[in-house]
Amino acid sequence: MSKALDHLRLMARNNAYANGRLCEACCLLTRQEFEADRTGFFPSIRQTLNHNLEVDRYYLDAVEEGGQGRSVFGAPHPETAARLKAAQEEADRRLIAFCDGLRAEDLERTVAQDRGPQGVFFETVANTLLHLFQHQIHHRGQAHAMLAGTGVRPPQLDEFFLEFERHETAQKYL
Repeated sequence: MSKALDHLRLMARNNAYANGRLCEACCLLTRQEFEADRTGFFPSIRQTLNHNLEVDRYYLDAVEEGGQGRSVFGAPHPETAARLKAAQEEADRRLIAFCDGLRAEDLERTVAQDRGPQGVFFETVANTLLHLFQHQIHHRGQAHAMLAGTGVRPPQLDEFFLEFERHETAQKYL
């Protein structure tokens, strides 16, 4: 097995773990807290996590060559934390399944990405996945910081890879 494939498969699982932990914490918020204006790139926890979900769907469609392109951005956003959690879990399952099905030669395959007025660009599957994981980490961090401004304690999101500190919920992803 290729080290690159192993890495991408672990990152897909870590992504699902971190999304799950963060969404579980958000389910403890009131709807008003979930939607409240906060400081961040997006103005609320709800909008930040919905952005992550949209971008997951966009890049999943690209690597799966589903042909939806930017139309995924027109899908309705889940309105509650519980609905967002369920939709994110579905996207995470798709991402894990996609990564599990990869072969080494797939990593250099290029896939189309419609960037609207900028045109269609072709990127490798490997770079697209690496970008997706980085994007998720970036915006989860923002949502995590926003959560710190509520009465719900933000969960640890980095207790996945090291056995001595692995959170018990991480086991279901390994």
